[in-house]
Amino acid sequence: MKKKNVVCVLVLLSVLMIGTSCGNTNKKSTEETTTAAVQSAALEVDDLLATADDKVDKEITVEGVCTHICKHGGRKIFLMGSDDTQTIRIEGGKVGKFDAQCVNSIVKVTGELKEQRIDEAYLQNWESQLKAETAEDHGDGEAGCDTEKKARGETANTPQSRIADFRAKIEKRKEATGKDYLSFYYVEATSYEIQE
Repeated sequence: MKKKNVVCVLVLLSVLMIGTSCGNTNKKSTEETTTAAVQSAALEVDDLLATADDKVDKEITVEGVCTHICKHGGRKIFLMGSDDTQTIRIEGGKVGKFDAQCVNSIVKVTGELKEQRIDEAYLQNWESQLKAETAEDHGDGEAGCDTEKKARGETANTPQSRIADFRAKIEKRKEATGKDYLSFYYVEATSYEIQE
């Protein structure tokens, strides 16, 4: 009987040692897998826009359908999320020009999230540029790039009406939150890849 008990104890200890050893290996493997997944995980456009305040000036990776590439040098693309109201501008930054193959493809971009603030000083500067006829043109006319306007929720069609619309939105935001500016987010790309 004693011999049987000793054998049972030895078998039990062996099982515990193997189980503990395997547990540590699995834990390490799980941690490595989790770390790799986090590093390669891309935010969806909707999620990025919903949490953008917390991510400004930080490196992020975002993925979405490229709906537009800037005709003026290909240094800007726009990624769409769940619908065309969830769009973010991607600036070429270190990557320079984007490949035309991006359009209508899922594109994964890594870069630094930036905030552009539209406030009264910005609008006054824009008005001065219009008066001096030095304002930079974007898009196919004075109304500006339709894709960029859509990404910002703009509906006005002339620079003057766009400025008036921004002022109205700033006033509304100031009443609601105390902030006297509008925030628009974009990514300065450091790398990108077209997903297959």
